Amino acid sequence: MESLDPEKLRSQFTFSTPIQIRFSDIDGYMHVNNGIYFSYFEHARAVFLHQVCDWNVMEIGTVVGRIEIDYIRPIHLEDTVEALVKCSRIGNSSFDLEQYLIGTDSKGESRVFAKCKCIMVSVDMKTMRPVPVPEEYRGKLSVS
Repeated sequence: MESLDPEKLRSQFTFSTPIQIRFSDIDGYMHVNNGIYFSYFEHARAVFLHQVCDWNVMEIGTVVGRIEIDYIRPIHLEDTVEALVKCSRIGNSSFDLEQYLIGTDSKGESRVFAKCKCIMVSVDMKTMRPVPVPEEYRGKLSVS
């Protein structure tokens, strides 16, 4: 895996949101359980779609079509984490979100904790069938 610089990554993303690490996220190995990373990335996607796109999910929803996570280093309770999100591709009814969890460890060192690629699919909320990404969101996604 390529070496990732947290500061360089931060400069490539216009959107970030803080991630709160809860005591219940910590497993028996004293780090955030791998399954919790999915929740962190999900939260970041939801905030991104709401704040950047003003996406009305009650009309046109979004569902995960595929998700890939690379675990780079463990997150511990004392770490400070933020999620970076940007759109890297827009298709007809799907779009790709590139995401990272970055922050500082308990010693104050900048770190990249995880990387995620998520393919989202626009769906009609009545039929749950794929629909084209609405133009009003397409424009906002392309500048993120």
